[in-house]
Amino acid sequence: MIKHENTLPVTLREHMRGGDGTVIIRDFATKEELLGSARLFGTITLEPGCGIGVHGHNGESELFFLQSGKAIYNDNGTEHEVSAGDVTVCRDGECHGIRNPYDETAVLVALIVLA
Repeated sequence: MIKHENTLPVTLREHMRGGDGTVIIRDFATKEELLGSARLFGTITLEPGCGIGVHGHNGESELFFLQSGKAIYNDNGTEHEVSAGDVTVCRDGECHGIRNPYDETAVLVALIVLA
């Protein structure tokens, strides 16, 4: 199977998890295609001023690969700047958030793996 970019479903999430602005999510795979091992595999686009509020993960872990741009990542209450090529990991029972206060768009590849 091949899925072309223009056929991938896109979801707009306003104030995702209490964050600012509208987050753009492009799903690479359906839940069925992930075979019960994950619940999200796709990109998250954060335009300047947008972000995902701090939230916890229980029964799952979330990984971000910053494909382009830079952002501020909240890792269990501590903020760090991340840039293209960096990977973040929020393990089961931890919390995180991410925001883009910069002038350029940030694009993340996101994977939520079920425990």
